[in-house]
Amino acid sequence: MNHKILNSIQKINAQFINNHFTVALDTVSIDSRSLQNGSETLFFALIGTNIDAHIYVGDLIEVGVRNFVVTHIPKNCESKANFYIVDDTLLSLQEFAAQYRSLFDFPIIGITGSNGKTIVKEWLNFLLSPDFNVIRSPKSYNSQVGVPLSVIAINEQHNLGIFEAGISVHAEMKNLEKIIKPTLGVLTNIGSAHDQGFVNLDEKIKEKMSLFQTAETVIYQTSDQISSFISSNSNAFTWSFTQKGATVFIGKQIMDEQTILNIHYKNDNFKVKIPFQDQASIENAISCLMVLLYFKYDYVIIQNRMQLLFPVEMRLKVKNGINNCSIIDDSYSSDFQSLKIALDFLESQKQGDNKTVIISDIFQSGLTKDELYNKVSDLITSNKISRVIGIGVTISEYRHKFDNCITYQTTADFIADYENLDFTNESILIKGARSFQFEEIVQLLEEKTHETVLEINLNAISFNLNFFKSKLKPTVKIMVMVKAFGYGNGGFEIAKLLEHQKADYLGVAFADEGIALKNAGIQLPIMVLNPENTSFSAIIQYQLEPEIYSLKGLRAFLKIAAQKHLKHFPIHLKIDTGMHRLGFEDNTIDELISTLKGNQNIQVKSILSHMATSDDVLHKDFATGQIALFEKLSSRLMHELNIQPIRHLMNTSGISNFPDAQYDMVRLGIGLYGISNDSQEQKKLENVGTLKSIISQIRTIPSGDSVGYGRKFMAEQTTKVATIPIGYADGLSRGWGNGVGYVTIKNKKAMILGSICMDMLMVDVTKIDCKEGDAVIIFGQSPSVIEIAKALDTISYEILTSISQRVKRVFYRD
Repeated sequence: MNHKILNSIQKINAQFINNHFTVALDTVSIDSRSLQNGSETLFFALIGTNIDAHIYVGDLIEVGVRNFVVTHIPKNCESKANFYIVDDTLLSLQEFAAQYRSLFDFPIIGITGSNGKTIVKEWLNFLLSPDFNVIRSPKSYNSQVGVPLSVIAINEQHNLGIFEAGISVHAEMKNLEKIIKPTLGVLTNIGSAHDQGFVNLDEKIKEKMSLFQTAETVIYQTSDQISSFISSNSNAFTWSFTQKGATVFIGKQIMDEQTILNIHYKNDNFKVKIPFQDQASIENAISCLMVLLYFKYDYVIIQNRMQLLFPVEMRLKVKNGINNCSIIDDSYSSDFQSLKIALDFLESQKQGDNKTVIISDIFQSGLTKDELYNKVSDLITSNKISRVIGIGVTISEYRHKFDNCITYQTTADFIADYENLDFTNESILIKGARSFQFEEIVQLLEEKTHETVLEINLNAISFNLNFFKSKLKPTVKIMVMVKAFGYGNGGFEIAKLLEHQKADYLGVAFADEGIALKNAGIQLPIMVLNPENTSFSAIIQYQLEPEIYSLKGLRAFLKIAAQKHLKHFPIHLKIDTGMHRLGFEDNTIDELISTLKGNQNIQVKSILSHMATSDDVLHKDFATGQIALFEKLSSRLMHELNIQPIRHLMNTSGISNFPDAQYDMVRLGIGLYGISNDSQEQKKLENVGTLKSIISQIRTIPSGDSVGYGRKFMAEQTTKVATIPIGYADGLSRGWGNGVGYVTIKNKKAMILGSICMDMLMVDVTKIDCKEGDAVIIFGQSPSVIEIAKALDTISYEILTSISQRVKRVFYRD
């Protein structure tokens, strides 16, 4: 039991409804899906823009949670748990975290800025952890919810905290300041991120600097504009490349893939090498160096540690592994808080029931070894992990804490024994401290593909799903379309996330898509929209649910259903209301009714139709006519057959444009993937897919030379040309070439030169400072899928679904 959690919850402004359940609290949760929820969990039922967690209180009570912070007690839960009733659960979570923070008295570094917060935090943890027991924000937990969850992880053994704070609109920072209460402030780069949330740059700087209003010292790159907002309670500890009046004056020399910083501080001069050349990394490294100077580190220690800085991977990634495995790559981090996050992510993305965790020794827990590995064991058990592979001296000592566990002293020992281990048909979380070099294990287990990847942001998918859910009436279900390989984004991984997010149905086009999902362990009901008669036996075998759209198809299915002696097998009836693609027409309804009447082999699970113009206001009258016809025909079927099926008509556009025709369920398609036909709605959705590649080669050609097949591009001046390994075999339209389209390199447009080849394309990088191996954005934020579709006079669906399956999909969560 954590007495500090109990102490803090008792101090928030709440009405306590004591139903005489034990108030023994050890952890705080906001995620109803976490397998870590239990009898010692304090659950905050947050109400977001798109979802209200109060609807999950009953489910949580079923798994043993007995203490909740709520705005109201949900129906049928009144006597089943203890409740803290508050006006606003988010504000109460923040109040609770502020109370919890006040129980500790040690240095706290607060970091904010437009860019670089997470990198500076991770680098400071690396630089300071040899001398401190550090508690830090896991991943990029810097939001109104993430900050309190980070602070609540503090325990008695920590003696230094590093927390980042991110804001997007005015007046958000005051809540975070009360929670973090930094003693030392670090302001990173002030850039354009979230500019739309502020009136001007002054307001943005003032808001960010308010995090430091009680900090003893604030570190920042010297600026009169920033200095005007520093609190009178704080000392400025500044640095500059140009102003010698700064506390620390810095010169820099870039050479041999590194940068040498010439440091002038007080009366001392010394040099520091860092293994980066880009401006952002240099500035982030200097922020860290300033913290070391603030803590009065010896210059030799500073020099030795700074040269070991490393690129930071800030997100969990899902990758395809060997032998039908999926890999969760978290190979650069090993602390208790991030382990909890990674295990939740593993559960949301697991492939079947077999789950393996490869884990190194865990550092900086603030706990004794016994306490730590007892807690790790409990986490592993609650998450139903099938196998544990531990690597490290300490975890080897605690091998007996885990079921089905094998351990190795070093990563090299594991690799030497790799051939004797079996990795097949399972989900594997790879989680290790950087010093264990677990990236070598990832390389062993990862399916080998080429360097072009489609990155899928699972957070964005969850956001978009909840955005459309928020538009639904409370009783309306949601079917999500994952046909066509998830609109080109990936099938199983997205289906698994949707199952975790409690979608009601999945929709696929053909039986083989549904069979693949069932074989991968998906339990949600799956509707097959375009089943062929020859697939009916397989549909029945795999418990899929067919859409029936013709009398011929119905009779064929009923014949098989009778032969197999089925009882009430679910089918879905498609009515043609004007799309004229598939469906029973008005003149076939009588025969449909007579064929189905009294049949016990099947159950009409739903009646549906398809809108032809839900996205086009010019055809609103036609759409209204479709709705009226659907109401007429579906009502008749329900009356004549004496059934109460689910009715569904609306697709993504219809959800917003025809809210009164949502019926019992809607079908969400392209909107899940961040695409809307409405320009205003588009602004509210998050980009899901980013197609990336790299520069394979750079060459400079003289005026008069040509590029590509057919010499379609002729250089009019000396031109620097970059070749990128992606072409029309990967799904890019050839129409996007020849100066029509572009890619993004270093945040700059690089126009496509000449024809797109089967496996490559060439771009103009004459005005871009880039090198071979640099990243290239094919589409994502810029150019967007919508922009490409418009230029090619097509629709976004075609752009997304054209991406070849030879392009590796990488799924990640920020």
